[in-house]
Amino acid sequence: MNTRVPFCLIEKQCTHEEPLKDGRRPQRPHMNHRMLLKNWNLYLYLQSRSQHMDQKNVSKRLESVPLNPRKMEQDPDYILVAALDFGTAYSGYAFSMRGNFKTDPLKIHANQAWNAGGRQLLSLKTPTCLLLNPEKQFDAFGYEAENKYSDLVMDDEHSDYFFFRRFKMNLHNKKKVGNDLIIEDITGKPMAALDVFTLSIKALVNHLLELLEKQGTGVKPEEIRWVLTVPAIWTDSAKQFMRKGAVQAGIPENKLFIALEPEAASIFCQYLPTEKLNGADFKMAKPGTKYMVVDLGGGTADLTVHEKVSNENLKELCSATGNNCGGTSVDERFLQMFVDIFGRPVMNSLKEEDPSSYLDLFRDFETVKRIIEPDRNTKVTISIPYPSINKCCLKLLNKDIDSAVDASMYADKVTLKGGKLRIAPELVKNIFKPTIESIVSLMKDIFERAQSSDVSQILLVGGFSECSLVQDAIKRAFPDKRIINPDEAGLAVLKGACLFGHKPDYITSRVMRFTYGTGISLPFDANIHDKEHLVKEEDGEEFCDGLFDVIVRKNDTVDIGTAIEHNFTVDCNDEEPWELSLYASTKEKPMFVDETGCTLLGSMKISFSKASDTERELRVAFLFGNTELGVTATDILTGETVSSTFNLN
Repeated sequence: MNTRVPFCLIEKQCTHEEPLKDGRRPQRPHMNHRMLLKNWNLYLYLQSRSQHMDQKNVSKRLESVPLNPRKMEQDPDYILVAALDFGTAYSGYAFSMRGNFKTDPLKIHANQAWNAGGRQLLSLKTPTCLLLNPEKQFDAFGYEAENKYSDLVMDDEHSDYFFFRRFKMNLHNKKKVGNDLIIEDITGKPMAALDVFTLSIKALVNHLLELLEKQGTGVKPEEIRWVLTVPAIWTDSAKQFMRKGAVQAGIPENKLFIALEPEAASIFCQYLPTEKLNGADFKMAKPGTKYMVVDLGGGTADLTVHEKVSNENLKELCSATGNNCGGTSVDERFLQMFVDIFGRPVMNSLKEEDPSSYLDLFRDFETVKRIIEPDRNTKVTISIPYPSINKCCLKLLNKDIDSAVDASMYADKVTLKGGKLRIAPELVKNIFKPTIESIVSLMKDIFERAQSSDVSQILLVGGFSECSLVQDAIKRAFPDKRIINPDEAGLAVLKGACLFGHKPDYITSRVMRFTYGTGISLPFDANIHDKEHLVKEEDGEEFCDGLFDVIVRKNDTVDIGTAIEHNFTVDCNDEEPWELSLYASTKEKPMFVDETGCTLLGSMKISFSKASDTERELRVAFLFGNTELGVTATDILTGETVSSTFNLN
């Protein structure tokens, strides 16, 4: 087909209140039947064949084909892989040359030019902060954005600027993520989320390109293969949103790979020698090795289980799970302690009037998160902006900061001395407790799965995994497991994403988190079907609309490159494109596409180059197993093929 295929991702949470308890899918009769489409005015006829009817025969039709020729052969002449780790709290990038990967795969360059400003600190990552001018144009990113915004506040010139901080979690917290998503800056000014993410990614891209030019690498932008990391537990629409932001930031779509964060970290550890795998007594690359990956980042905890296979690859043993219990959830409770002491108006006033001191407060706590020990029995000292908080207390509480502390619920656990806050160790540990308990609970849930019963090792990665309180709690909760916390755990995802870029088929199989399928119509059977889905044709024939026709089921293990084919006979004309919709369900055996737990993922639209026939037969192949789902449609009459992809989580 010569016509370009527009691909639309549409997320829709269906609200059918009373789904049938019987999740059985009725046997298809050997006849043509109508298929349910997103556009109810379009009709599609599925050419039924006996070999397509039962699940056993469907399984036999699984073929091993290239995952997606357009994706796997997109840039065979690339010279460099550039990985972008867009985090909740911190972001960064790394790159490695194709030649180095073959001879020294761990020769990965992480940027060290991020400067924290007045503190003169060099960092491998920079805060995920974006500053825009009053015209909503890019001004600064990272530490530079923090420092410049603080200067604007001191000069009372900040009111028309936009300052965004830790905004990534908006994609995790929203059930629907689309182009119309609006987020607010720290003062409540609204802006399109896609623009905020696009400008932030573009800042990372430009910073990397400038560094490559300064170093005289001679690498041209078109010779770069890009990798963007995302949490494995994100929704399909959130991942697609990040892809769109990256493309709008200037990354060519055919040169962009999406890497799942826990997978990237796991791949990185495959290349580490034993002496850098703290807690391991043998290299993790040994075939047959099974381990749980616990990726603890700023926003989320992302967990999965991997097994090393004999062909130097990994396979996923159980689907990824997780929640928003990363390091920033501890920051929220740290802030809550200050709110309990001084009140929210005081803390809001501090953030608005002295944002530099407000940010310094959390930077100091970041250090505490890394150095606090489980057996500590002495008070923890944190520098606070004493004059600024005191000013806010006098203005809003009519008392000074010392009186506010003495009158608070923590009067016996918190003291002020020399402009510093001295906090009892048990109070600090309690700030961490809810987050750590959530992480341990997620891990216990995975170990209860049959696929994880013989897993004896736990791989802790991500910046928050370096916290001793977290490590100690996990060791206590799982005394019979070997805990491995590798060197550079905070960079494992970033550097692993570089390795993934060189070898995107490193993960040979994945476990489906959802059941995927299309909507169909079958002759109505009153003994099975819900009357709400009854549709009567003009000739009196009765159909049941909206039945969920399963392509692949939740918890199925699917090899990358697995293709499931369906033949469709469609009504076509010159005016309307043919539209194929794909659904996902949280159930293993869904019955209807509009029942609770079912989501419309997207639709693939195909315009026919030759529509002289009123009917056209298509062969549609759904390609599973990668971080993205490929859909390829072939016009059997002309032999022309079109393909499209959207994110599969």
